[in-house]
Amino acid sequence: MSLFRTPRNPYYNGPVTDHFDGLRFFNPGGIEPGGFKDLMRWQFGAEKRAEWPKFREAAAVPVKPERTVDDLRVTMIGHASLLIQVSGLNILTDPVWSERASPLSFAGPKRVMKPGVAFGDLPPIDYVIVTHNHYDHLDIATLKALQRAHRPVFVTPLGNDRIIHKAMPDAKIRVMDWGDHIALEERLTVHCEPCHHWSARGMGDRRMALWAAFVLTTPAGKIYHIGDTGFHGGINYRDAERKHGGFRLAILPIGAYEPRWFMRAQHQNPEEAVEGMRLCNAAYAIGHHFGTIQLTNEAIDQPVIDLMKALDEAGVPRERFRALLPGESFDVPPVP
Repeated sequence: MSLFRTPRNPYYNGPVTDHFDGLRFFNPGGIEPGGFKDLMRWQFGAEKRAEWPKFREAAAVPVKPERTVDDLRVTMIGHASLLIQVSGLNILTDPVWSERASPLSFAGPKRVMKPGVAFGDLPPIDYVIVTHNHYDHLDIATLKALQRAHRPVFVTPLGNDRIIHKAMPDAKIRVMDWGDHIALEERLTVHCEPCHHWSARGMGDRRMALWAAFVLTTPAGKIYHIGDTGFHGGINYRDAERKHGGFRLAILPIGAYEPRWFMRAQHQNPEEAVEGMRLCNAAYAIGHHFGTIQLTNEAIDQPVIDLMKALDEAGVPRERFRALLPGESFDVPPVP
């Protein structure tokens, strides 16, 4: 009998595809994030992390959103958590109200800005999109609280449904693979699309649950939402434009990108986000994944500084790409 067990995927058991090898998911033609050796080089190398404040007041006081919005409004909660109010529906992305993005309550990356909306001030939540299983995107404590208070429908890529269902057996979950689409109701069709990232909740489950971007088709227009992605030569942005014909709004990550030698495979920088906005043909964009939790080396304000520079160099008006701070909202204008 062998002394070594064959690796087993605890989240998903399905057929081999162009992005699943029977055990792990992967980015076709992409660059996989660095392994343990690269992690140690980053953590203990000469490159220094900028010092973040232990706490920062938000530019806007926490807001109490309206119960519904007929057109399109997005409010920043913090990091990758946003409230999308569109066509009378309320949708949360990667909701995290916990103090830390960590499996531990006493250690791990800690938020330096309070959520831009108090949990008790949320309007009725219809849908929750969970893009992947990293702790700064999939927070079980917050999902449990949402289940108790709102009983929304959770939408997530393959494998992540197992994590959610284990914690909440009665949750309503719609699980999707890249290329799938679901008409959740007459006002909302959700498309699951590729992005260039990875997944893990521990040391032994790397890339065993899928990561994804999502396109929301609504009466108010199409919204392209990416939780995390490397730029990957713009491949996924070009494909999204070809498939969907452009967007009223793209919600794109702009933070956690330094040092580039280590982060480029998993996190785009602001310059790449601006190019992504152009490639996917988005009329407007919102930047997220910055300023709330320090994950990488750049200073707390650097993503916004770099975004403004990139917009100016690309000739894109700054009002077309908003970097929202917790508590700030953006009423997205109609497509010109």
